[in-house]
Amino acid sequence: MNIAIVGTGYVGLVSGTCFAETGVNVTCVDVDAQKIERLKNGEIPIYEPGLDQLVLKNVKAGRLNFTTDLASVLNDQEIVFSAVGTPPDEDGSADLKYVLQVAKTIGQNLNHYVVVVTKSTVPVGTAQKVRQAIEAELQKRGVDIPFDVASNPEFLKEGNAIKDFMSPDRVVVGVESEKAKKALTRLYKPFLINNFRVIFMDIPSAEMTKYAANSMLATRISFMNDIANLCERVGADVNMVRAGIGSDTRIGRKFLYAGCGYGGSCFPKDVKALIKTADQNGYSMEVLKAVERVNERQKSVLFDKLQKAYQGEDLKGKTIAMWGLSFKPETDDMRESTALVMIDKLLEAGCSIRVYDPIAMDECRRRIGDKVVYCRDMYDAVLDADALLLLTEWKEFRLPTWGVIKKAMHRPLVIDGRNIFDIEELEENEFEYHCIGK
Repeated sequence: MNIAIVGTGYVGLVSGTCFAETGVNVTCVDVDAQKIERLKNGEIPIYEPGLDQLVLKNVKAGRLNFTTDLASVLNDQEIVFSAVGTPPDEDGSADLKYVLQVAKTIGQNLNHYVVVVTKSTVPVGTAQKVRQAIEAELQKRGVDIPFDVASNPEFLKEGNAIKDFMSPDRVVVGVESEKAKKALTRLYKPFLINNFRVIFMDIPSAEMTKYAANSMLATRISFMNDIANLCERVGADVNMVRAGIGSDTRIGRKFLYAGCGYGGSCFPKDVKALIKTADQNGYSMEVLKAVERVNERQKSVLFDKLQKAYQGEDLKGKTIAMWGLSFKPETDDMRESTALVMIDKLLEAGCSIRVYDPIAMDECRRRIGDKVVYCRDMYDAVLDADALLLLTEWKEFRLPTWGVIKKAMHRPLVIDGRNIFDIEELEENEFEYHCIGK
């Protein structure tokens, strides 16, 4: 089976590589010639555990190829996935220009039946716009070539994407014809054999499912952060509250961890886009608007705790250590990360910042240059620091040698944005410790 995937970003490259791993012949397409050349040379432009080995394996096997020219490969494809970016516009809506450009190119070069599948996260109604864009180009050419559109949103977690793709809890596919359903059933047959759920539905429902899923998860995070902030004020412990409500099978335990705000490429963008879609249709998503407000406020909570620890003292000239830059562990993705908000606030307050992250140092340097001091390890970061802020719960941060850290720091103050440290151990080592929701 031959398929093409347009867009070699996170979704496109992971999806294409994993499809190739199941025996499909995959051509990944991208307009970025430099990126394609790097991929051909075995260089992976994103960090995802295990992806580099899988790419190399399938390139060597001849099942995974890369090109910048979609038109040149269309003749051989049965299914074409669109996995290009949908960045937020200034008003929060998803920008569909790249999605529609792919559709236009397909319409200009199509010469046989294909299924055009949108894998990017797009608002409800996008498939219809894709269909119209292809049909417009076919009409310009004066040809009548059949095709189908479909929706196949991704549910990959950064840092665990390969496992998520190869062992999904569900695959959602929106179709509008039996022919398209048959083609996509064949593509996903390896997953059906292993009894994974492939859920077929209408296209608008598939498009909505992606936004609804991410918005629900974001809602759980913001809800727990709100509860955590109230716990601090009334003397409760959010960890105990989480254990109490998470044991309710109607609620469950996942995404109930309080912290210093969510970030990444999905939750912030998708919440904004769903709010905007509702506004455009005459409805106000009041819950999601509150979710967004809570999250933006939560990104400043560590700075507020730092100011409180210094009892309003001017922070100018203080040295602040930061552990973690990426929005979550096992990725170098800093999009909408709390670290960027904290860096801005600390710099504005006149602080010197020493940072360490196992993976995201280069990404941070690319984004903000040399505004902070990049340290060789977690212990180097705390040298002469007046406070240590934990922003990302990387595994290597979980059991530090506190005796060494105390000797290195100017003031033994730890502010834990992910609640990963043992308060008793820190108190035994005579640290001042602050966390979320206690």
